[in-house]
Amino acid sequence: MNTTAKRLKEGMEIRGLKQTDLVEKTGISKGALSSYLSGRYIPKQNNIYLLAKALDVNEAWLMGADVPMERPTVSLTPKDTRDIEKILDQTREQLTTQEGLMFDGEPASPEAIDSILSAMQVGMEMAKLKNKEKYTPKKYKKKD
Repeated sequence: MNTTAKRLKEGMEIRGLKQTDLVEKTGISKGALSSYLSGRYIPKQNNIYLLAKALDVNEAWLMGADVPMERPTVSLTPKDTRDIEKILDQTREQLTTQEGLMFDGEPASPEAIDSILSAMQVGMEMAKLKNKEKYTPKKYKKKD
């Protein structure tokens, strides 16, 4: 069994959640979640994000990194979210116009573009949070 499957089970146990609870909280199908729990498949980054958020654990911890289980204490502001959305909208526009993104000489499908943008959003959010955690002075960090 892979590390992500072990951590997923551990997070569920600690939070007292069942598989059906995670399906409801994340929108991930029961079949996909079963595959993650069995270790047959490793979740893609956007599902790692959804699972970590639902379990209230650090994404890196869920993927097996040697980091604390707790999520970072900083969060995205509405401005951060707007900035990310603006960049994603600009990127979507570029990908869908004329010769934006091509695979084997054919324009990328809307599903492929959505998948790319979803992964970009998760990556941008994680990078923004990591930078906030690293560069925000301790006196300004929220205390739980």
